Amino acid sequence: MSTQDLLFLSAARAAALIRNRKLSPVEYVGAVLQAIAAQQPRLNAFATVTAERAMAAARTAEQAVMTGAPLGPLHGVPVNIKDLFATAQVRTGYGSKIYAENVPTKDDVLVSRLQAAGAIVIGKTTTPEFGHKGLTDGPAFGITRNPWDPDRTTGGSSGGAAAAVAAGLGPLGLGTDGAGSIRIPAACCGVIGLKPTAGLVPYEQAVDSFASYAAAGPLARTVADTALMLAALSGPDTIDPWSLTAPPFGRVQPATVGGDLSGLRAGYIPRMANSVLARDVERNTRDAIAALTARGLAVEEVTETIDWIEEPARRVYMGNIFVNFGPYVAEWRDQMTPSLLDYIDQGSTVTLAEFRRGQYARTGLYRAVQGLFGRYDILLSPSLTRTALDASFNGVKEQVSVDGAAAGTTRQGWTSYVYPFNLTGHPAISIPSGWGDDGLPTGLQIVGRWHADADLLRLAAVLEQDRPWADRRPPAG
Repeated sequence: MSTQDLLFLSAARAAALIRNRKLSPVEYVGAVLQAIAAQQPRLNAFATVTAERAMAAARTAEQAVMTGAPLGPLHGVPVNIKDLFATAQVRTGYGSKIYAENVPTKDDVLVSRLQAAGAIVIGKTTTPEFGHKGLTDGPAFGITRNPWDPDRTTGGSSGGAAAAVAAGLGPLGLGTDGAGSIRIPAACCGVIGLKPTAGLVPYEQAVDSFASYAAAGPLARTVADTALMLAALSGPDTIDPWSLTAPPFGRVQPATVGGDLSGLRAGYIPRMANSVLARDVERNTRDAIAALTARGLAVEEVTETIDWIEEPARRVYMGNIFVNFGPYVAEWRDQMTPSLLDYIDQGSTVTLAEFRRGQYARTGLYRAVQGLFGRYDILLSPSLTRTALDASFNGVKEQVSVDGAAAGTTRQGWTSYVYPFNLTGHPAISIPSGWGDDGLPTGLQIVGRWHADADLLRLAAVLEQDRPWADRRPPAG
């Protein structure tokens, strides 16, 4: 097997080869670490690389195989961890100079679960400061670049995780998604990103568990790997009250079993808070939907007006940013990201009445989406309005341009399809829908009812079979 073929193995395939003693975890992890060292100057996807620990874990994993010890489903498989998750004895910087020397004493519950499943942590991947935006750059580490074109962004805030997976630097990444932060970089980098139903995966990072709109989830190149990782992550934990009553992952609608999708109903939403959609993205979205309709899926366009609460939701988001990170400004302003400082300034003007109206609007949006699920089994949309923005895009001073038209802020004009489902809690997945006119990936978003995560994976698997993407590899540079 060539080195490139080894790097682009699926996690499921690699784990099977390791179990059957046809692949050495030491060889595999060593090859991934070598590739990271080669690609890090070009992509800057890692904040910290845990090479020595990873190789020690690989030797232990190999010994377990040779002695016939019980093996987990991800035994010997490399995984990257977004630098927002605590990792014991490994620096966790949150993408910020403020925490440059922070070394936790314990692992986040999800890091523990991945390691219990046999995965080997190869490093911490980059995130904008405190994961505050949909682009991955900042004073603490520079710019993380898209493997398909280093002059373009990876998206964010799980940009390092998505770039690493896309570039063959390990098949799995653990990300977070507070306003699209898994799905945005998945769409930009041509991989799969799943934001699970609220509570399916316990979220230890929540500051306010009861009003959280963030989730943790997998980034991967194949649907099977996404499902494999989600199975390892899901399940209740007392750290997260929403997880305590979540049903087990794996419940599937009978209509999604097999290749015949007859009986399933889908609503296609061509616009949300955005006014424009790039022609190549729309073309790829409709081609992907056509593949589903050829399997029997009944699709109709959603025509009713829905208030996607872009402004009220943004006020809530900025208000939380101000409360959480405003206290750092007095001491650290000169070393903080300009866009985070701008968000803090905006948040400082949010009144209690505005904040509460935004929370009430969230309930209204949830009920509007629930109303759609009275007619449809799934919802479909593009993941983003266009392909990846320039890597140097200034989110404070620049407007997004779509096919030459000014489209507003990133949230209004680029990521408008993803943030609503953080607010409503519904599961949402971004899968590759094709490649744009500029050669960069585009994404299709599939949204399901609460706890229909397995249905989304099943539909994604149908598209993966009919319109495969994982065989395409970005240039090595």
